Amino acid sequence: MVSNDHTSVRPWRSVDRRECRKIWVGDVPVGGDAPITVQSMTNTLTTDIPATIKQIRDLEIAGADIVRVSCPDEESSTALKEIIPEVTVPIVADIHFHYKRAIEAAQNGAACLRINPGNIGSKERVAEVVQAAKDHNCSIRIGVNAGSLERDLLEQYGEPCPEAMVESALRHIQILEDHDFYNFKISCKASDVFLAVAAYQQLADACDYPLHLGITEAGGLRTGTIKSAIGIGNLLWAGIGDTIRVSLSADPVEEIKVGFDILKSLGLRHRGVNVISCPSCARQQFQVIDTVVELEERLAHITTPMTVSIIGCVVNGPGEALMTDIGLTGGGQGTHQIYVGGDKAHRFHEGDRSIVDHIVKMVEAKAAEIGSQKAKAKAA
Repeated sequence: MVSNDHTSVRPWRSVDRRECRKIWVGDVPVGGDAPITVQSMTNTLTTDIPATIKQIRDLEIAGADIVRVSCPDEESSTALKEIIPEVTVPIVADIHFHYKRAIEAAQNGAACLRINPGNIGSKERVAEVVQAAKDHNCSIRIGVNAGSLERDLLEQYGEPCPEAMVESALRHIQILEDHDFYNFKISCKASDVFLAVAAYQQLADACDYPLHLGITEAGGLRTGTIKSAIGIGNLLWAGIGDTIRVSLSADPVEEIKVGFDILKSLGLRHRGVNVISCPSCARQQFQVIDTVVELEERLAHITTPMTVSIIGCVVNGPGEALMTDIGLTGGGQGTHQIYVGGDKAHRFHEGDRSIVDHIVKMVEAKAAEIGSQKAKAKAA
Protein backbone atom coordinates (compact mmCIF):
# COMPACT_ATOMS: atom_id res chain seq x y z
CA MET A 1 0.00 0.00 0.00
CA VAL A 2 1.26 3.44 -0.81
CA SER A 3 1.95 5.40 2.36
CA ASN A 4 0.08 8.68 2.53
CA ASP A 5 2.19 10.00 5.38
CA HIS A 6 4.88 12.02 3.61
CA THR A 7 5.82 14.15 6.59
CA SER A 8 9.19 12.45 7.05
CA VAL A 9 10.35 13.45 3.59
CA ARG A 10 8.21 16.53 3.04
CA PRO A 11 8.34 18.70 6.15
CA TRP A 12 6.07 21.31 4.59
CA ARG A 13 3.26 18.78 4.91
CA SER A 14 3.66 18.34 8.65
CA VAL A 15 1.82 20.00 11.51
CA ASP A 16 3.74 20.76 14.70
CA ARG A 17 1.17 20.41 17.44
CA ARG A 18 1.18 22.65 20.48
CA GLU A 19 2.53 20.92 23.58
CA CYS A 20 -0.03 20.58 26.36
CA ARG A 21 -1.14 18.38 29.22
CA LYS A 22 -2.91 15.11 28.57
CA ILE A 23 -6.24 14.37 30.24
CA TRP A 24 -8.64 11.45 29.96
CA VAL A 25 -12.29 11.39 28.99
CA GLY A 26 -13.16 7.91 30.16
CA ASP A 27 -10.62 5.71 28.39
CA VAL A 28 -9.98 8.25 25.61
CA PRO A 29 -6.85 10.44 25.95
CA VAL A 30 -7.11 14.09 24.96
CA GLY A 31 -4.06 16.32 24.55
CA GLY A 32 -0.39 15.53 24.91
CA ASP A 33 0.69 13.05 22.24
CA ALA A 34 -2.81 11.58 21.80
CA PRO A 35 -4.53 11.65 18.40
CA ILE A 36 -6.95 14.53 17.88
CA THR A 37 -10.37 13.19 18.78
CA VAL A 38 -13.66 13.81 17.00
CA GLN A 39 -16.91 14.27 18.88
CA SER A 40 -20.54 15.19 18.43
CA MET A 41 -23.65 15.74 20.54
CA THR A 42 -27.01 13.99 20.58
CA ASN A 43 -30.12 15.98 19.69
CA THR A 44 -32.69 13.50 20.95
CA LEU A 45 -34.49 14.07 24.24
CA THR A 46 -32.15 12.48 26.75
CA THR A 47 -35.17 11.14 28.60
CA ASP A 48 -36.07 9.19 25.44
CA ILE A 49 -33.56 6.53 26.37
CA PRO A 50 -33.98 4.17 23.35
CA ALA A 51 -33.70 7.06 20.84
CA THR A 52 -30.63 8.48 22.60
CA ILE A 53 -28.91 5.09 22.72
CA LYS A 54 -29.60 4.57 19.03
CA GLN A 55 -28.19 7.95 18.10
CA ILE A 56 -25.04 7.37 20.15
CA ARG A 57 -24.57 3.98 18.48
CA ASP A 58 -24.96 5.61 15.05
CA LEU A 59 -22.26 8.08 16.06
CA GLU A 60 -20.03 5.23 17.22
CA ILE A 61 -20.37 3.55 13.83
CA ALA A 62 -19.46 6.83 12.14
CA GLY A 63 -16.26 6.93 14.21
CA ALA A 64 -17.08 9.26 17.11
CA ASP A 65 -14.50 9.12 19.89
CA ILE A 66 -16.62 11.05 22.42
CA VAL A 67 -20.33 11.94 22.55
CA ARG A 68 -21.97 14.73 24.54
CA VAL A 69 -25.47 14.43 25.99
CA SER A 70 -27.52 17.32 27.37
CA CYS A 71 -28.70 17.08 30.98
CA PRO A 72 -31.07 20.03 31.51
CA ASP A 73 -33.07 18.38 34.30
CA GLU A 74 -32.94 15.61 36.88
CA GLU A 75 -34.77 13.16 34.62
CA SER A 76 -32.06 13.59 31.99
CA SER A 77 -29.12 13.16 34.35
CA THR A 78 -30.87 10.09 35.82
CA ALA A 79 -31.31 8.64 32.32
CA LEU A 80 -27.52 8.46 31.97
CA LYS A 81 -27.60 5.53 34.37
CA GLU A 82 -29.42 3.48 31.70
CA ILE A 83 -27.80 5.00 28.61
CA ILE A 84 -24.10 4.72 29.46
CA PRO A 85 -23.98 0.91 29.97
CA GLU A 86 -25.47 0.45 26.49
CA VAL A 87 -22.80 2.39 24.57
CA THR A 88 -19.03 2.16 24.19
CA VAL A 89 -17.89 5.77 23.73
CA PRO A 90 -17.34 7.97 26.80
CA ILE A 91 -20.24 10.32 27.49
CA VAL A 92 -19.87 14.02 28.31
CA ALA A 93 -22.75 15.46 30.33
CA ASP A 94 -23.69 18.94 29.14
CA ILE A 95 -24.53 21.00 32.23
CA HIS A 96 -25.75 24.58 32.46
CA PHE A 97 -26.34 26.48 35.70
CA HIS A 98 -27.62 23.77 38.08
CA TYR A 99 -24.79 22.21 40.03
CA LYS A 100 -26.86 19.22 41.13
CA ARG A 101 -27.17 18.03 37.53
CA ALA A 102 -23.37 17.86 37.34
CA ILE A 103 -23.15 15.86 40.57
CA GLU A 104 -25.89 13.46 39.40
CA ALA A 105 -24.22 13.02 36.01
CA ALA A 106 -20.91 12.14 37.63
CA GLN A 107 -22.64 9.67 39.92
CA ASN A 108 -24.47 8.10 36.98
CA GLY A 109 -21.39 7.36 34.91
CA ALA A 110 -20.53 10.44 32.84
CA ALA A 111 -16.87 10.50 31.82
CA CYS A 112 -16.73 14.29 31.61
CA LEU A 113 -18.79 17.30 32.72
CA ARG A 114 -19.21 20.28 30.41
CA ILE A 115 -19.67 23.28 32.70
CA ASN A 116 -18.79 26.90 33.25
CA PRO A 117 -17.58 27.01 36.86
CA GLY A 118 -18.56 30.67 37.01
CA ASN A 119 -22.27 30.02 36.46
CA ILE A 120 -22.61 26.95 38.66
CA GLY A 121 -23.17 29.15 41.70
CA SER A 122 -21.42 29.72 45.00
CA LYS A 123 -17.91 28.57 45.82
CA GLU A 124 -19.45 25.85 47.95
CA ARG A 125 -21.42 24.51 44.99
CA VAL A 126 -18.38 24.57 42.73
CA ALA A 127 -16.47 22.68 45.40
CA GLU A 128 -19.20 20.02 45.47
CA VAL A 129 -19.08 19.59 41.68
CA VAL A 130 -15.29 19.32 41.66
CA GLN A 131 -15.41 16.78 44.48
CA ALA A 132 -17.95 14.71 42.55
CA ALA A 133 -15.67 14.81 39.51
CA LYS A 134 -12.74 13.65 41.65
CA ASP A 135 -14.78 10.92 43.35
CA HIS A 136 -16.04 9.49 40.05
CA ASN A 137 -12.92 10.05 37.93
CA CYS A 138 -14.62 12.62 35.71
CA SER A 139 -12.79 15.17 33.66
CA ILE A 140 -14.30 18.61 33.06
CA ARG A 141 -14.65 20.81 30.00
CA ILE A 142 -14.72 24.52 30.62
CA GLY A 143 -17.02 25.87 27.92
CA VAL A 144 -16.60 29.57 27.11
CA ASN A 145 -18.93 30.98 24.45
CA ALA A 146 -18.95 34.46 22.92
CA GLY A 147 -22.73 34.50 23.23
CA SER A 148 -22.79 34.02 26.99
CA LEU A 149 -19.90 36.01 28.44
CA GLU A 150 -20.10 37.43 31.94
CA ARG A 151 -21.81 40.82 32.18
CA ASP A 152 -18.82 42.58 33.72
CA LEU A 153 -16.57 41.46 30.86
CA LEU A 154 -19.04 42.76 28.29
CA GLU A 155 -19.17 46.07 30.15
CA GLN A 156 -15.38 46.22 30.35
CA TYR A 157 -14.68 45.35 26.71
CA GLY A 158 -17.88 46.70 25.16
CA GLU A 159 -18.58 43.57 23.09
CA PRO A 160 -17.47 39.94 22.76
CA CYS A 161 -13.82 39.96 21.73
CA PRO A 162 -10.87 37.56 21.98
CA GLU A 163 -9.50 39.29 25.08
CA ALA A 164 -12.84 39.02 26.92
CA MET A 165 -13.21 35.35 26.00
CA VAL A 166 -9.72 34.47 27.13
CA GLU A 167 -10.15 36.39 30.38
CA SER A 168 -13.35 34.43 31.01
CA ALA A 169 -11.53 31.16 30.35
CA LEU A 170 -8.67 32.07 32.67
CA ARG A 171 -11.15 32.93 35.44
CA HIS A 172 -12.72 29.50 35.14
CA ILE A 173 -9.30 27.85 35.03
CA GLN A 174 -8.38 29.62 38.26
CA ILE A 175 -11.53 28.36 39.97
CA LEU A 176 -10.67 24.74 39.19
CA GLU A 177 -7.00 25.16 40.05
CA ASP A 178 -7.99 26.70 43.40
CA HIS A 179 -9.77 23.40 44.09
CA ASP A 180 -6.65 21.44 43.14
CA PHE A 181 -8.34 20.11 39.99
CA TYR A 182 -6.39 19.91 36.73
CA ASN A 183 -8.15 17.18 34.77
CA PHE A 184 -9.87 19.53 32.35
CA LYS A 185 -9.93 20.89 28.81
CA ILE A 186 -11.20 24.22 27.52
CA SER A 187 -13.26 25.51 24.62
CA CYS A 188 -13.49 29.15 23.56
CA LYS A 189 -16.16 29.16 20.86
CA ALA A 190 -17.83 31.79 18.72
CA SER A 191 -19.99 31.67 15.60
CA ASP A 192 -17.73 34.28 14.02
CA VAL A 193 -14.71 32.55 12.50
CA PHE A 194 -12.32 35.47 13.06
CA LEU A 195 -13.36 35.85 16.70
CA ALA A 196 -13.10 32.14 17.46
CA VAL A 197 -9.71 31.70 15.81
CA ALA A 198 -8.22 34.77 17.52
CA ALA A 199 -9.57 33.68 20.91
CA TYR A 200 -8.12 30.17 20.57
CA GLN A 201 -4.77 31.55 19.42
CA GLN A 202 -4.54 33.76 22.50
CA LEU A 203 -5.76 31.00 24.81
CA ALA A 204 -3.18 28.57 23.40
CA ASP A 205 -0.46 31.00 24.46
CA ALA A 206 -2.01 31.65 27.87
CA CYS A 207 -2.27 28.08 29.21
CA ASP A 208 -1.08 24.52 28.66
CA TYR A 209 -4.41 22.70 28.96
CA PRO A 210 -5.93 20.69 26.07
CA LEU A 211 -8.19 22.71 23.79
CA HIS A 212 -11.58 21.63 22.45
CA LEU A 213 -12.08 23.34 19.08
CA GLY A 214 -15.31 24.39 17.44
CA ILE A 215 -17.07 27.12 15.55
CA THR A 216 -20.34 27.21 17.44
CA GLU A 217 -23.73 27.59 15.75
CA ALA A 218 -21.96 27.35 12.39
CA GLY A 219 -25.16 26.78 10.40
CA GLY A 220 -26.52 24.09 8.10
CA LEU A 221 -24.66 21.24 6.48
CA ARG A 222 -23.08 23.19 3.62
CA THR A 223 -22.41 26.58 5.21
CA GLY A 224 -21.55 25.09 8.59
CA THR A 225 -19.07 22.71 7.01
CA ILE A 226 -17.34 25.56 5.20
CA LYS A 227 -17.14 27.78 8.29
CA SER A 228 -15.90 24.91 10.43
CA ALA A 229 -13.31 23.82 7.89
CA ILE A 230 -11.94 27.37 7.70
CA GLY A 231 -11.94 28.01 11.46
CA ILE A 232 -11.02 24.59 12.85
CA GLY A 233 -8.69 23.86 9.94
CA ASN A 234 -6.86 27.15 10.40
CA LEU A 235 -6.20 26.36 14.06
CA LEU A 236 -5.23 22.73 13.47
CA TRP A 237 -2.82 23.79 10.74
CA ALA A 238 -1.18 26.06 13.33
CA GLY A 239 -0.86 23.10 15.70
CA ILE A 240 -3.67 24.25 18.00
CA GLY A 241 -6.38 21.84 19.10
CA ASP A 242 -6.71 18.44 20.74
CA THR A 243 -10.35 17.49 20.18
CA ILE A 244 -12.92 18.90 17.76
CA ARG A 245 -16.67 19.19 17.42
CA VAL A 246 -18.18 20.42 14.16
CA SER A 247 -21.48 22.14 15.04
CA LEU A 248 -24.04 21.64 12.27
CA SER A 249 -27.80 22.04 12.03
CA ALA A 250 -27.88 18.54 10.56
CA ASP A 251 -27.77 14.88 11.52
CA PRO A 252 -25.02 14.57 14.17
CA VAL A 253 -23.45 11.79 12.10
CA GLU A 254 -22.61 14.45 9.52
CA GLU A 255 -20.59 16.29 12.19
CA ILE A 256 -18.39 13.22 12.62
CA LYS A 257 -17.93 12.83 8.87
CA VAL A 258 -16.93 16.47 8.44
CA GLY A 259 -14.65 16.31 11.47
CA PHE A 260 -12.71 13.38 10.07
CA ASP A 261 -12.58 14.98 6.63
CA ILE A 262 -10.97 18.08 8.16
CA LEU A 263 -8.40 15.96 9.98
CA LYS A 264 -7.72 13.82 6.90
CA SER A 265 -7.15 16.89 4.74
CA LEU A 266 -4.34 17.94 7.10
CA GLY A 267 -2.90 14.46 7.51
CA LEU A 268 -3.74 14.50 11.23
CA ARG A 269 -6.04 11.48 11.31
CA HIS A 270 -6.76 8.73 8.81
CA ARG A 271 -10.03 6.80 8.88
CA GLY A 272 -11.90 5.37 5.94
CA VAL A 273 -11.53 5.96 2.23
CA ASN A 274 -10.35 9.33 0.96
CA VAL A 275 -11.66 9.74 -2.58
CA ILE A 276 -9.68 12.08 -4.84
CA SER A 277 -11.71 12.99 -7.91
CA CYS A 278 -11.77 15.58 -10.65
CA PRO A 279 -14.66 18.03 -11.07
CA SER A 280 -15.20 16.58 -14.58
CA CYS A 281 -15.19 18.39 -17.92
CA ALA A 282 -15.72 17.68 -21.61
CA ARG A 283 -12.62 15.43 -21.59
CA GLN A 284 -14.16 12.91 -19.16
CA GLN A 285 -14.44 9.36 -20.46
CA PHE A 286 -17.17 8.34 -17.98
CA GLN A 287 -19.69 10.12 -15.73
CA VAL A 288 -17.30 11.16 -12.96
CA ILE A 289 -19.78 12.98 -10.71
CA ASP A 290 -22.36 10.18 -10.63
CA THR A 291 -19.61 7.62 -10.12
CA VAL A 292 -18.08 9.46 -7.16
CA VAL A 293 -21.43 10.08 -5.46
CA GLU A 294 -22.32 6.39 -5.60
CA LEU A 295 -18.79 5.30 -4.74
CA GLU A 296 -18.59 7.41 -1.57
CA GLU A 297 -21.92 5.99 -0.44
CA ARG A 298 -20.90 2.40 -1.16
CA LEU A 299 -17.54 2.80 0.63
CA ALA A 300 -18.88 4.49 3.77
CA HIS A 301 -18.58 1.22 5.72
CA ILE A 302 -14.83 0.94 5.16
CA THR A 303 -12.84 2.20 8.15
CA THR A 304 -9.39 1.17 6.89
CA PRO A 305 -7.36 4.25 5.87
CA MET A 306 -7.07 4.24 2.10
CA THR A 307 -6.88 6.72 -0.78
CA VAL A 308 -8.68 6.18 -4.09
CA SER A 309 -8.37 8.42 -7.16
CA ILE A 310 -11.17 8.66 -9.71
CA ILE A 311 -10.05 10.83 -12.63
CA GLY A 312 -11.98 11.24 -15.87
CA CYS A 313 -9.08 11.37 -18.35
CA VAL A 314 -5.34 10.95 -18.80
CA VAL A 315 -4.43 14.61 -18.20
CA ASN A 316 -4.06 14.18 -14.41
CA GLY A 317 -5.17 10.59 -13.89
CA PRO A 318 -1.80 8.80 -14.03
CA GLY A 319 -0.15 11.43 -11.83
CA GLU A 320 -2.83 11.24 -9.17
CA ALA A 321 -2.74 7.43 -9.29
CA LEU A 322 0.95 7.47 -8.35
CA MET A 323 0.01 8.86 -4.93
CA THR A 324 -3.02 6.68 -4.17
CA ASP A 325 -3.67 3.09 -3.15
CA ILE A 326 -6.15 2.43 -5.94
CA GLY A 327 -6.68 4.63 -8.95
CA LEU A 328 -8.86 4.75 -12.04
CA THR A 329 -8.07 6.88 -15.09
CA GLY A 330 -10.66 7.25 -17.81
CA GLY A 331 -9.79 6.00 -21.29
CA GLY A 332 -11.45 5.96 -24.67
CA GLN A 333 -14.20 3.59 -25.80
CA GLY A 334 -15.12 2.61 -22.25
CA THR A 335 -11.72 1.10 -21.47
CA HIS A 336 -10.07 2.57 -18.37
CA GLN A 337 -6.73 2.07 -16.62
CA ILE A 338 -6.63 0.71 -13.07
CA TYR A 339 -3.63 1.41 -10.82
CA VAL A 340 -2.69 -0.31 -7.56
CA GLY A 341 -0.04 1.19 -5.32
CA GLY A 342 0.86 3.68 -8.04
CA ASP A 343 1.57 0.99 -10.67
CA LYS A 344 -0.51 -0.01 -13.68
CA ALA A 345 -2.50 -3.09 -12.69
CA HIS A 346 -5.00 -3.87 -15.46
CA ARG A 347 -7.38 -2.39 -17.97
CA PHE A 348 -11.04 -2.23 -17.10
CA HIS A 349 -13.78 -2.52 -19.70
CA GLU A 350 -16.78 -0.57 -18.51
CA GLY A 351 -19.16 -2.62 -20.62
CA ASP A 352 -18.39 -5.75 -18.59
CA ARG A 353 -19.48 -4.33 -15.25
CA SER A 354 -19.92 -0.94 -13.57
CA ILE A 355 -16.97 1.17 -12.47
CA VAL A 356 -18.43 1.46 -8.98
CA ASP A 357 -18.82 -2.29 -8.53
CA HIS A 358 -15.26 -2.87 -9.70
CA ILE A 359 -13.68 -0.26 -7.44
CA VAL A 360 -15.76 -1.28 -4.42
CA LYS A 361 -14.68 -4.89 -4.87
CA MET A 362 -11.02 -3.84 -5.06
CA VAL A 363 -11.25 -1.57 -2.01
CA GLU A 364 -13.01 -4.21 0.09
CA ALA A 365 -10.38 -6.78 -0.88
CA LYS A 366 -7.58 -4.36 -0.01
CA ALA A 367 -9.19 -3.51 3.32
CA ALA A 368 -9.53 -7.22 4.14
CA GLU A 369 -5.88 -7.78 3.20
CA ILE A 370 -4.70 -4.93 5.43
CA GLY A 371 -6.88 -6.19 8.27
CA SER A 372 -5.42 -9.68 7.95
CA GLN A 373 -1.88 -8.32 7.96
CA LYS A 374 -2.58 -6.32 11.10
CA ALA A 375 -4.11 -9.34 12.82
CA LYS A 376 -1.09 -11.49 12.00
CA ALA A 377 1.30 -8.79 13.20
CA LYS A 378 -0.64 -8.44 16.44
CA ALA A 379 -0.66 -12.21 17.00
CA ALA A 380 3.09 -12.38 16.41
